[in-house]
Amino acid sequence: MQLPVDFIHGMKGLLGESDYSLFFEALQQEPPVSIRLNTKFTSAQVNKYQSVSWCKNGYYLPSRPLFTADPLFHAGAYYVQEASSMFIEQIIKQHVQHDVIALDLCAAPGGKSTHLASLLSANSLLVSNEFIRSRANILAENCMKWGNGNMIITSNSSDEIAQLESFFDFILVDAPCSGEGMFRKDVNAINEWSLLNVEMCVTRQRHILKQAWQALAEDGFLVYSTCTFNEKENEENITWLIHELGAEYIPIAMDNFPEITNTDVGYRFYPHKTKGEGLFMALVQKKSACNKQNIKLKTDKNKQNTADIEALNLYINDSSDWIIQQNNQQYRAILASKQQEIKWIEKHLYVLFSGIQLAEKKGNDFVPHEHLALSKQLNTNSFQVVDVDWITAIQFLKREALFLPDASKGYVLLQYNNVPLGWVKNIGNRCNNMYPSSWKVRMDISHFTNIQII
Repeated sequence: MQLPVDFIHGMKGLLGESDYSLFFEALQQEPPVSIRLNTKFTSAQVNKYQSVSWCKNGYYLPSRPLFTADPLFHAGAYYVQEASSMFIEQIIKQHVQHDVIALDLCAAPGGKSTHLASLLSANSLLVSNEFIRSRANILAENCMKWGNGNMIITSNSSDEIAQLESFFDFILVDAPCSGEGMFRKDVNAINEWSLLNVEMCVTRQRHILKQAWQALAEDGFLVYSTCTFNEKENEENITWLIHELGAEYIPIAMDNFPEITNTDVGYRFYPHKTKGEGLFMALVQKKSACNKQNIKLKTDKNKQNTADIEALNLYINDSSDWIIQQNNQQYRAILASKQQEIKWIEKHLYVLFSGIQLAEKKGNDFVPHEHLALSKQLNTNSFQVVDVDWITAIQFLKREALFLPDASKGYVLLQYNNVPLGWVKNIGNRCNNMYPSSWKVRMDISHFTNIQII
């Protein structure tokens, strides 16, 4: 591995000569593979894996399997996530145990957002934002598969987010960075690195942080993280937040994690010390007084079909916690306790989706949405359910034609290992595959057999 001379010089300054040798040796090794289980799914299979010490549902795999060939991967039963990034769990457990309106500002592809969705309280609302539209679509897919209904996926710039002044109680800024922590996984990160690029990243990061700070409520928490090592993009940005914007640095209890490096204003993950990639993470709090926006809005006067809504209430569990809304022939469920906040967000931001997408009405039929199939609120008792084997599951995920001779006509929920995959419409001689075309598996995996990871 050929590293830039300026990078080597900087790392030796951070670590010292002897520690740098261990660091460089670690970069030559294969990166660890880790997954995080979805709380909607439990499996004794994971007990054979080494756990990630700072994440309850995080596990290391002995090698990297072909995740594409595992139907449970597509069903959102787990997320393939770099272990260091899972440290956000410690911050939430120690400091954010109340209901909040949260924002993941730079959220794609969705690792930290899906983790936050599992960690935050059931009545919290999480806005997962990605400015780049193509990446926002990937974020939306991953969040739909994860199955939490208290999420809103948006695609806005940090300047547009700042218009929601003092609105969010918790903000995660996983900032675009020079990517030094990803060198052993991504050769392009090495090729693109330069001191000039580091300076450009710092300028961009501080602009994003300034906008995020404007959107943060009084007493709100902001987590700043990067996947890079240099102090300019890490500690110096936290010091800037403290001196320029009045942030207060909040330490994390670290007694159980001696392998993580504690600096004066943050925490560092080095590959020769922790089993994971390079990461920096810090927590600050906004103590300055600010006025939270008045978000009272007029009552929506759109006519709602009461009979339809009563029928759709049967599709979800805990229906009293949710409000079903109709937009033309599309139906969704949103948190009843957060109606005003959701409406306010939808008024100011570009929303890809919010809540649980339930169904579209065509004629007298409700055509169930894929999001409903993967939702944690799905009431499977309201549908015909068929458990399928690995071959049939893969055929479904590839959007191939299926034949279910023992199933009744109508909409059928397919499950694999008791985990919902999605819908087909059985018309007798065949089934219409309803899996989203943009999600379908295109890789040839015919030479694989039943893959069981969890």
